[in-house]
Amino acid sequence: MLDVSGLKVSYGQSEVIGDLSFSLGKNETLAVMGRNGMGKTTLMKALMGILPSGKGKVALDGTDISGMESYQRVGAGLAFVPQGRMIFSTMTVQENIETGLETSENTKVPSEIYDLFPVLYDMRNRKGGNLSGGQQQQLAIARALVSDPKVLILDEPTEGIQPSVIKDIAKVLNEIRQMREISILVSEQVLSFTLAIADRLLVIDKGKFIHEDKRENVDEQKIKQYLSV
Repeated sequence: MLDVSGLKVSYGQSEVIGDLSFSLGKNETLAVMGRNGMGKTTLMKALMGILPSGKGKVALDGTDISGMESYQRVGAGLAFVPQGRMIFSTMTVQENIETGLETSENTKVPSEIYDLFPVLYDMRNRKGGNLSGGQQQQLAIARALVSDPKVLILDEPTEGIQPSVIKDIAKVLNEIRQMREISILVSEQVLSFTLAIADRLLVIDKGKFIHEDKRENVDEQKIKQYLSV
């Protein structure tokens, strides 16, 4: 569903992502794990076209999207839940979700979105800025989903969220995948969350992948060492 080959991203003269290649299968959840500053967010932003990539190719469902602007990538089937959630604090919950309908055939929020996130239905007329961190994260995911994406990208979705809500978000992501047959790419540092949702994980270090595992083969102690070095 997503094929990335030879991707390079630099800030000025400093190369942050160096010649990365990986693929994401249909209906697969892939987690990219690593410490802060190792390139996770840079990678996610480059895939969305928010950051320019110097070299490399990104193909979505067989279509080369490398030269597309961010909004064109959304139209092609990519959706992004950014680090820090980036919801519109002065708009209502419903208005926030409706901003994701730009590229969708729907003109109204589908009922299945509120079925997935009942708390958002209850708070649909409340300002986004009045929600808790966990509720804002659910709102950001809902906003991304209404564009009906083929691939959902989430950048550090558990950041600043309490453990009980992290479990809820993992449950919802698994439900979304069953309901939509969607592919999910997530950058993450919380191993328990990764193991609850991911089929496969990659470890990134200084812009390069240094380890790959299927979930059933994961050596948790080894991954924790990578994350704490």
